[in-house]
Amino acid sequence: MHSVELLPDEATERAVRDVWDRLLRAGLPSQAAHRHPTNRPHLTLAAADDLTPEARARLDELLTALPVPLVLQGSVRFTGRTRVLAWAVRRDAVLLRLHEAVWRVLRDTPTCGRLHPLHDPARWNPHVTLGRGRDATWPLPDPALFGGAPGAAPGSLAGRWVGARTHDSATRTTAPLGPRA
Repeated sequence: MHSVELLPDEATERAVRDVWDRLLRAGLPSQAAHRHPTNRPHLTLAAADDLTPEARARLDELLTALPVPLVLQGSVRFTGRTRVLAWAVRRDAVLLRLHEAVWRVLRDTPTCGRLHPLHDPARWNPHVTLGRGRDATWPLPDPALFGGAPGAAPGSLAGRWVGARTHDSATRTTAPLGPRA
């Protein structure tokens, strides 16, 4: 599959990587243990079987809207075959419009093939993955997980989504999307 992902600003990326490191030091499942060079904090907007040149061109145009606001707010845990601990991304109007537009580009380009159903706007739960594993558990409350400044809500962080990329799960490669600097 080919995913369309947003990338955070440097300060937000550092904050996410700090949590990854905190989990790793505690002996808990963490994305810090995933050493592939493409591993970095991101938000997946959608994924399809293929990303054709036509779809890429439309996505590049759409993603000129970057940067857009980013707010991370507390943890979320997903269960299933693989368990996931993630930093929840607040759904604001700007992010929801961008997500829906990306979904429409892929849906309306038949040569992209099937779309991953979890990214359908009716089901999408935006998050940044912190750790994952088959039988993983994270017995930490948010204050221990995120640390943070005194008086601030644990796990609250504001920043910006500043870039985008596509990730090809078959070749394990990435390519930039949107405007090039």
